[in-house]
Amino acid sequence: MTSRLVPELWCCLKQGYRRSQLLNDVVAGVIVGIVALPLAIAFAIASGVKPEQGLFTAVVAGFLISVFSGSRVQIGGPTGAFIVVVYAIVEQHGYGGLAVATLMAGALLLVMGFARLGAAIRFIPYPMTVGFTAGIALIIAVTQGRDLLGLTLVRPASGFVTRLQVYAESLGSWNPMALLVAAIALLILVLWPRLTHKIPGSIVALLVTTALVHGLDWPVTTIGSEFGGVPSVLPRPSLPEMHWEMVPDLLPAAFTIAMLGAIESLLSAVVADGMTGMRHKSNMELVAQGLANLVSPLFGGIPATGAIARTATNIKNGGRTPVAGMVHALTLLLIMLAFGRWAAWIPMPTLAAILLVVSYHMSEWRHFVRLLRSPKHDILVLLSTFFLTVFVDLTVAIETGVVLSALLFMQRMANATEIRHISREVDEDFDEEDVLSIQTRDIPEGVEVFEVHGPFFFGAANRFKDAMSVIEEPPQVLILRMRHISSLDATALRVMEDLLEKSTGEHTRLILSGVTASLLRSLEGSSFYHHLGANHAYPDIDAALVAARRHLGLAE
Repeated sequence: MTSRLVPELWCCLKQGYRRSQLLNDVVAGVIVGIVALPLAIAFAIASGVKPEQGLFTAVVAGFLISVFSGSRVQIGGPTGAFIVVVYAIVEQHGYGGLAVATLMAGALLLVMGFARLGAAIRFIPYPMTVGFTAGIALIIAVTQGRDLLGLTLVRPASGFVTRLQVYAESLGSWNPMALLVAAIALLILVLWPRLTHKIPGSIVALLVTTALVHGLDWPVTTIGSEFGGVPSVLPRPSLPEMHWEMVPDLLPAAFTIAMLGAIESLLSAVVADGMTGMRHKSNMELVAQGLANLVSPLFGGIPATGAIARTATNIKNGGRTPVAGMVHALTLLLIMLAFGRWAAWIPMPTLAAILLVVSYHMSEWRHFVRLLRSPKHDILVLLSTFFLTVFVDLTVAIETGVVLSALLFMQRMANATEIRHISREVDEDFDEEDVLSIQTRDIPEGVEVFEVHGPFFFGAANRFKDAMSVIEEPPQVLILRMRHISSLDATALRVMEDLLEKSTGEHTRLILSGVTASLLRSLEGSSFYHHLGANHAYPDIDAALVAARRHLGLAE
């Protein structure tokens, strides 16, 4: 069952693990580990932290996600989706604030997993996801301008518009050699996959440009000149320094990290399911993400989640069990231990070029353009989340997107709810296949019949009141047909209480028709049903009309 909280690693071992699959998993894990190396460093630098912190995250969080994942092929680690929110937290609160926010996000993800909310993430609207993802991609691309051009900024740059202004003011300091290195890296990243997929293009670009910069002594900034040496060992785990007064300020950011982590990891798992034919456990996946984000800050790491591109690379190279993800993390650890000190030689323009390609693929601009031909409601959600992400804040964009999507959904549901005055139904509304159609019934004088189609909730309450207002003279009997009501909430019950009170005052008998067993369960226990009485609710229109005639004193 996909809702069980059992790691896929345990399921694989329980079912039996073949030696041939071990070989495939090891090969896939090593390849993914090599692919993840430059990405982990680049994501960390773009997020405003030290390059080694991306490696720590990929090793520690990546290993834990594979061990506890609800997907057999999920690869976890730092991703581009977190860059914007992590950078903002570090800028305002330093790494200590980021560590606290990541711990809180990990706890939130655990709660979501244990509360079986994995399926609820599927209700996040697609236009909202595309909107904030495209916004994040644009911000990532713009923030690479300094390293791509080798600019010396005249003043600190923060925010999308301000950053562009500072770039314009600093153009006189551009470094042609930095642009040349970035161009060479971009050419390799674009053209190398056409030659072979066995060796990652990002590694080739990194090795070639690093050799050029140091072999020809080009004046280009490197990780070493920007950040100093890169440690080649994992730090000892320790709790970050926490100040409780920071917690309220960091709660929105923690919520954003948790939401992004949940959405990204489950989206990656869904993509993996489509590639492998497997089915992931969404709730277990959230638990795995929660555990990883609780432990990552203890080693100086940053937020982590499932990585779609690395997961796809794992699958394409034969990885089919969590062992591949564990090998990926161990490969990164071995590379860091053996060659970590050489990471300081990597040119910054190369990492900027890698992130530029990542942002291009992340933007999903084709889907963005296609969504602009969607219904107006979807376009509103898409553009709102996109522009809020770019010009305001990712947290605000996600919160606004969720609320706006919910409001628009409720409006659609309210519009889908139809309240009809059907006492004298016209011919074109007659459905011959409907054996309970009012058209085939004789409605006595003094009886009015209304029917509700669709969900009867607070969004449709005013429509119900408007429909009731068409009655000029109070009838002796008012029949409310409820056979097509799919759901009922407290506001609808309150509106029906008002209707019952009004009917009683006008000496009108209110009768319910088409009360199904599920609807009866919703009504029972309410004050409305208590005051109405069980003898006023009938299973179909015929029984309701019999009761109406009896009340009118008409012979059967």
